[in-house]
Amino acid sequence: MLFDRRPQPDPVGPGQESVWDYPRPPRAERAARHAELWHGGMLVAASDDLVRVLETSHPPTWYLPRTAFADGVLVPVGQRTFCEWKGVASYCDVRVPGAAPLESVAWWYPSPDPRYPELTDRVAVYVAPFDRVTLDGETVRPQPGGFYGGWVTDDVVGPFKGGPGSRGW
Repeated sequence: MLFDRRPQPDPVGPGQESVWDYPRPPRAERAARHAELWHGGMLVAASDDLVRVLETSHPPTWYLPRTAFADGVLVPVGQRTFCEWKGVASYCDVRVPGAAPLESVAWWYPSPDPRYPELTDRVAVYVAPFDRVTLDGETVRPQPGGFYGGWVTDDVVGPFKGGPGSRGW
């Protein structure tokens, strides 16, 4: 099987960072930022207590405390996946009265790998299905491809894994 070559990183401007400077294995770190998630006209979650996971070629994946989510909106489902670094993830739907459910859009690591204690009791989400996700007031864009959960903002440059031609990165 042929793999695509590593792309040329995009230029980094003032106040930006390149995903090509992120480590592998990934690093989890606390970040003093503010996130809000909206669905069906409801503020589903908001927090200033965030953890971001940084991995080469990926925009950051942001984790909010489970307690940041409105009561009852996280509904566990049977889906599980495995990450070679963080362990087994469990998934939730996001359900808001009067709105279509967002299926398997949130995940967490019930027992994260000991290298990632920062992820205990924290939930990440796929951005695309939500009405709006913001980070410090900026509307977040989803990582290309729909498989990964990175949050694209103006302070992060790629190119990002997930789009066409990025399988072998």
